[in-house]
Amino acid sequence: MRISTRLRWITWVIFLVLGILLSLITDFLLKKSGFVFKFSIAGRLIGLLLIFISSLIARNTGKTLKRYGIIGKVPKFETNKLVRKGIYSCMRHPMHFGLMLLPEGIAFLMDSFSYIFIYAPLNILVIFILIKKIEEPEAIGKFGDEYIKYMEEVPFINLSFNCFKKLFTG
Repeated sequence: MRISTRLRWITWVIFLVLGILLSLITDFLLKKSGFVFKFSIAGRLIGLLLIFISSLIARNTGKTLKRYGIIGKVPKFETNKLVRKGIYSCMRHPMHFGLMLLPEGIAFLMDSFSYIFIYAPLNILVIFILIKKIEEPEAIGKFGDEYIKYMEEVPFINLSFNCFKKLFTG
């Protein structure tokens, strides 16, 4: 695994854990000042659903990458062939899209006002920045003009019904 890949994962985990800790502190202070926020059962169900969807997306996109993105032997979490099949035919970063759902799922599961509305969106922003500033430039370096053409043809994230269907059918 490349160092930049490790750094992205470490950064993402740090922001996820930091968001949880900061939300606990923020929610405690909000509660102490009289602000009460509860989703209760509905919020927890939303949280479980988002975490389940995130896991399903990660599983399906991982299978697609493993099936079409590896020729020969490559380090774990790496590919050496640009994948344009399956979900990758309509969305450039489906796995990251799934990862963006995870913080919100955790936030709803925790029933945390500050995590839902402050820290999870910040976590999503960090994931987006990591993709734009590190992941995509590395992909351009690895795949060259082929990736630049792919960027022109396929959106970063695609929320169309057909694309969503591909997310869940693997």
